[in-house]
Amino acid sequence: METGKLPLGRETDYPQNYAPDVLFPIARDESRGPLGLAGPLPFSGTDIWNAWELTWLGPGRLPKVATAEIRVPAESPNLVESKSLKLYLGSFAMSEFEDDAAVCAAIERDLSAVTGAAVEVALDADVTVVEAGGTCIDNAEAECTAADVDASLLEADDGEIVDDCLHTHLLRSLCPVTGQPDLGSLIVRYTGPRIDQVALLRYVVSFRQHQDFHEACVERMFVDILERCRPTRLGIHARYQRRGGIDINPFRSSEDERPANTRLWRQ
Repeated sequence: METGKLPLGRETDYPQNYAPDVLFPIARDESRGPLGLAGPLPFSGTDIWNAWELTWLGPGRLPKVATAEIRVPAESPNLVESKSLKLYLGSFAMSEFEDDAAVCAAIERDLSAVTGAAVEVALDADVTVVEAGGTCIDNAEAECTAADVDASLLEADDGEIVDDCLHTHLLRSLCPVTGQPDLGSLIVRYTGPRIDQVALLRYVVSFRQHQDFHEACVERMFVDILERCRPTRLGIHARYQRRGGIDINPFRSSEDERPANTRLWRQ
C-alpha cells in the first residue's frame, strides 16, 4: 500500500465547509490478495461505522448535532481511510443543510461513490449498550508468546460438534500507517467442532503487534478460523473502541445476515 497520499499520519487542514473531495479510498484487494481472496468471497458482511460527533448548520444557521450510523457492505471494492472520513464529517460543521434527510443523502451519496457500493446512513440510530454474549475467554490460563499472527495456534475438537459463542476484550492491533494501537472486543459465533478457548485466546493475542486496518484483521481471522477449525457456520464481529469520535465495527459471516449495531460497554 502506498501511504504517501494518505491523510493518516500527516499534518492536514481541517475543512470547515462541506468537502467530499477529502475522502480517500483504499482498495480491499490490497489486504485480500495475500489471503487468497481473489475470487468469490467466503463471507458476507458489513462494516459499521458509528460517528458520535456529527454537527452541521440547519435553517437560520442554527447548529444541529447527531450521531451517524454508517454501513459499508463488505463486497464494496474500497473501504474509506479513517482520517479522511473524520475530515469529511468534520467539514459539515459550518455548512447549511435543509434538514436531517439532506445530511443523510449527502453522506450516502459521497461514501457510495468512494467505496463503489451502496452505503446506508442513519442519524441518531438506537445503539443499545449490551454485553458481548456467550462465554468470555479472557480468564483462560494461556502463555501468549507469538510475535505475530499465527493461525497454527488455533485448535478445534472434531469429536464434539457445538453451537457456541465466545468473546474476548483483549483484541489489539496497530494502525498500518501510524502504528497507533486500536483496542477492541471480538465476538465469535459458530457451529462446528468445539474451538479450544485457550488456543483462540492465544491466536487473538497474536494480533497485538500486527499492523493492518480493522476490516483486514477481521477478514484474516475469519479465513484462519474457517480453515483451521472447520465450522459449518461462522460469524465474527469486532467492536473497536472509538478514535477521533468514530468507532469501526467489521462483521463477517458465512451466512447472509444483517448484524445488529449493539454497543459494548467499552465503547
